[in-house]
Amino acid sequence: MIASELISDIVVPLKTSDSVEVAISMMEEFKVSHIAVVNNRSYLALVSESDLTGSIDPATPVGNIKLALPHMMINGHQHIYDVIRMMSEHELTLLPVVDEDENYLGAISLESLTRNMAKMAAINQPGVIIVLEMSQNDYSLSEIAQIIESNDAKILSMYVTAKIDSTNLEVILKINKQDITQIMSTFNRYNYIIKASYGEDEDPGDLKDRFDSLMNYLNV
Repeated sequence: MIASELISDIVVPLKTSDSVEVAISMMEEFKVSHIAVVNNRSYLALVSESDLTGSIDPATPVGNIKLALPHMMINGHQHIYDVIRMMSEHELTLLPVVDEDENYLGAISLESLTRNMAKMAAINQPGVIIVLEMSQNDYSLSEIAQIIESNDAKILSMYVTAKIDSTNLEVILKINKQDITQIMSTFNRYNYIIKASYGEDEDPGDLKDRFDSLMNYLNV
């Protein structure tokens, strides 16, 4: 999935002639802290809420303000992981998308990014999450896949996260099966450490921890 496929059609850009008051009003309306500034089709900058605070006259045009994020943008053909990394590193609520000539194509909101990540992670598909822990030397994607598929199941999504201050890995699997008894038995037989498993009726807080682990991994 690439950046151009993540564009939200909800948030519209500012013009350089729009006032600070208009910019703040639009941020409140779209529930974001950043908005792109565009001149015709050309992308100019990303205005943040902090750019508009202080003693600035509300009637001042946005084009007259020195902006802290003039070159914050992403090319339309870049991967969703690049989008996640940039939005996370710079704590953005909105990321402008441009073409090769820096013409404005649209913007990616956090809501749009989250919705598309849910599709990638097969969150909406029925199944069970299994969390394994192992040393880096013991990690074998082919063996893990073989164990799953030998029990008539498929991996819907899979993420590998490195544990802090450790050589161990945490492998998060989404399996397209509700009854994973045989799969768990096979993992035990192969001496895998099964750290946790989550069904569709699990506490959302537990699933959020798994999502946070993924975010930490992608931000390395």
